[in-house]
Amino acid sequence: MSFVISAPPVPTVPVTTGGEFPVHRIYCVGRNYAEHAREMGHSDREPPFFFMKPADAVLPVARGQTGAMVYPALTSNLHHEVELVVAIGRGGRDIAVADAPGHVWGYAVGLDMTRRDLQGEMKKQGRPWCIGKAFEQSAPIGPLHPVAGTGWLERGGITLAVNGELRQRGDLSELIWNVAEVIAELSRAWELQPGDLIYTGTPAGVGAVVRGDVMEAAIDGLGTLRVAVA
Repeated sequence: MSFVISAPPVPTVPVTTGGEFPVHRIYCVGRNYAEHAREMGHSDREPPFFFMKPADAVLPVARGQTGAMVYPALTSNLHHEVELVVAIGRGGRDIAVADAPGHVWGYAVGLDMTRRDLQGEMKKQGRPWCIGKAFEQSAPIGPLHPVAGTGWLERGGITLAVNGELRQRGDLSELIWNVAEVIAELSRAWELQPGDLIYTGTPAGVGAVVRGDVMEAAIDGLGTLRVAVA
């Protein structure tokens, strides 16, 4: 095939055991912890809903390194949201909940960064709020851990600190819709593909960061993702 312009590079995420995981799509689950749903003014449990980020929104950070995220344009209210990220290794459509674990390649610690003021304004106007979620470097992510080494994750602490001060704390067992249910629901609307990443939702305690802040996101068994706001 002959391209008429230079083909863009494939976004990738480093893997703890070596190599790179190519990113196809990024799906995100909204309000998937009860306390976070309440702090955003909604009920504890509702049918899951999803939004997407472009694949090149990933900001991959290798183990032991500190990522540098440029403070994005047009906002004065940039929020952090720590999340478990699920990497899909085998695609499919209409996947049964019982079969979902067989489609998971691995896990990582991730951040869903949000231009909250822009998102809020779009909500008020009844317009799509992609501008609040789907911008460059809006999906920082640590190295992927193959599921063969971690096992199926159903519980474990998830936290985020800013400049050493704890902001978010929860447990994966508190997900309203667990990973298997999320995969099943997603696969009803889209045919999942190898290379897809799923950001599974954030606990309560989301808040703003400013230039110079350092975020440390951690999940038991998956290490720490450290990102500085440049």
